[in-house]
Amino acid sequence: MNAPLLEIRDLAVDFVQSGEAVHAVRGVSLDVARGEIVGIVGESGSGKSVTALSVLQLLRGVARYPAGSIRLHGADGRAEELMGAPEARMRAVRGNRISMVFQEPMTSLNPLHTIGRQVAEAMRLHGGPRGAAARAPVAEWLGRVGLREAGTRLDAYPHELSGGERQRVMIAMALVNRPDLLIADEPTTALDVTIQAQILELFATLQKSLGMAMLWITHDLGLVRRIADRVVVMQGGQVVETGPCARVFEAPEHPYTRKLVGSAPSGTPPPPPPDAAEVLAVDGLKVHFPVRAGLLRRTVSHIRAVDGVDFRLREGSSLGIVGESGSGKTTAAFAVLRLIARSAAALRGSIVFAGRNLADLPSAAVRPLRRNLQVVFQDPFGSLSPRMPVGRIVGEGLELHRPDLDEAGRDAEVAETLRRVGLDPDARHRYPHEFSGGQRQRIALARALVLRPKVLILDEPTSALDLTLQKEILDLLRDLQARERLAYIFISHDLRVIRALCHDVLVMRAGRVVEQGPADRIFGAPADGYTRALLAAAFEFRTVGRDAA
Repeated sequence: MNAPLLEIRDLAVDFVQSGEAVHAVRGVSLDVARGEIVGIVGESGSGKSVTALSVLQLLRGVARYPAGSIRLHGADGRAEELMGAPEARMRAVRGNRISMVFQEPMTSLNPLHTIGRQVAEAMRLHGGPRGAAARAPVAEWLGRVGLREAGTRLDAYPHELSGGERQRVMIAMALVNRPDLLIADEPTTALDVTIQAQILELFATLQKSLGMAMLWITHDLGLVRRIADRVVVMQGGQVVETGPCARVFEAPEHPYTRKLVGSAPSGTPPPPPPDAAEVLAVDGLKVHFPVRAGLLRRTVSHIRAVDGVDFRLREGSSLGIVGESGSGKTTAAFAVLRLIARSAAALRGSIVFAGRNLADLPSAAVRPLRRNLQVVFQDPFGSLSPRMPVGRIVGEGLELHRPDLDEAGRDAEVAETLRRVGLDPDARHRYPHEFSGGQRQRIALARALVLRPKVLILDEPTSALDLTLQKEILDLLRDLQARERLAYIFISHDLRVIRALCHDVLVMRAGRVVEQGPADRIFGAPADGYTRALLAAAFEFRTVGRDAA
């Protein structure tokens, strides 16, 4: 190992809530050597991010530090204590010797300032060029992180860039002063799989060329396996295992590490029932949003969000729809549910359910059929009303679609549905904020299942969850499908989840279907180049770190 750069010893971090101390980090010790990539993995609440934020002393005034030492070594070998260092000294360290890239670039970038100004500010704060003199080095760094036509985009605002481009701007801001250590806190979680692969390659390339160390924080074990030299596993604010990536992933020693490694999506779904009837038939589905211009707001063109989608869905089977952001996945699903207003878009094609074409029906005629066509959204916390108890949330649909039930009957249905998704029926008297992420997703499932639908549309239902919670939800979905012959339309950019759950796959790009067919054929012998690129980005676990060939 190279000379040490960062040493954390016996770090303890407490937060005070309602007069009581919550021990977020307890006795954490770890090292990062010069030029080394160290991954910190663990579930939400394990203390990963709190540890990283403590390195830069960004929790002052919010957290208490009852114990611990954080030492940063200089090129001369002398160590500087960061714990309790004066704020003026920490401002000199932040963004200069140690930089940080956060998970969501849109919330990290100032929407009122151009990207050129924001990158230039990072240089100016540490004695770099100012004003017009900064434009050339800013353009050079933006080009270095792979932003196309960087020299002409200095005056662009964050909202004018894609998610991947915004993350590249954040990387440029973090690296412009050539830090000794880069802390990356879930920097690719919000990105599509192909963009994630590009950002990983970019990080690895820049890390080698600059010779910097990296502390990579994530709950994605596959990602750490690709980029890191060593891995630190955290649980409940403590380090439970550490070691070289190859050893930890191939022969984990701690039970929690073994649980994490075993939670990655794997396997294939059992075949659907041989006598399964067709429940949904979609032909020639198109959704075109008008582009209006001029004083009279006349339609001058259309955005072809969905441009010709066909599929069949049988009971007890799952169709996976995959593609990058903007490919039309969610728009196609919402069109099937008739959740896109005709006043906002032109809807064409055939959506046949229960012998009726939903595309031709007025909204009032579609509403009763929604009892059999339900949806579960990506963010369970955002889709559940914080002002309503769980019983009211789950039973709300019964008030509309089951007028034959009185209050006692609805309560009994809610209790039974909560049992079906693995929750205590007494949970119906509590509120969403009192539950974990996995439990909230079970509540969202219960809200959809209480009406006993035929088709369930799942829009990225596991992407916001940790691996172990993700496994719980996937196992629950498999069990529900086997017992109740539910048909799923599963929308995701995580191909590992799609392979584990879906019988058929539909690949979309720019509103069009580029490939579709049985999952084993799509994953085993993809015919389209775009599909092959998606699969390579998702399943190629080749190392991209400094030891890569």
